[in-house]
Amino acid sequence: MDNSSLSHTKWDCTYPIVFIPKYRRKVMYGEVRSDIREIIKKLCEYKEVKIVEGSVCVDHIHLCVKIPPKLSVSQFMGYPKGKRALMIFDRHPEYKKRGDRHFWAKGYYVNTVGRNEAEIRKYIQNQVEADQLEDKKQE
Repeated sequence: MDNSSLSHTKWDCTYPIVFIPKYRRKVMYGEVRSDIREIIKKLCEYKEVKIVEGSVCVDHIHLCVKIPPKLSVSQFMGYPKGKRALMIFDRHPEYKKRGDRHFWAKGYYVNTVGRNEAEIRKYIQNQVEADQLEDKKQE
C-alpha cells in the first residue's frame, strides 16, 4: 500500500474515472489528443493529484488518480473539466465555432480502487492498444 501524507493524515485515495466529450464525439485524436494529455497532466499538478494511469481514447478518457482527501472527487472533476474545455478551445478554436461551448458531457464515472488497482491499471493500459487500432482506421 502506497500511503501519501498530509500534516496529520496518511491516505491512499485512488479512483478510476471515465469521462467523455459531449455527445461522445470522436474528436480526441492526433494533436487534440496530445494537447488533452498535456492539459490533464498540468491541471493535476496544480491540484496535487497524482496520475497513476491514464489513457486518452478517441471518444473517452480513462484516468486512475490519487486525489488528496482535502479535495473531493466532484471538486477535482469540476475544476479540470471546465479548465480543460477552455484550454482546448484556446488551442483548437474550430471546436468553439461549432456553436456549442461545452466540450465535455456533464457526468462522469468514478469508482474506488480498493485491492483491484493492478487490474484497473492493466485495463487502462490495454485501452491504449485499442485506441492505436482506432487511430489507424482514422488515417
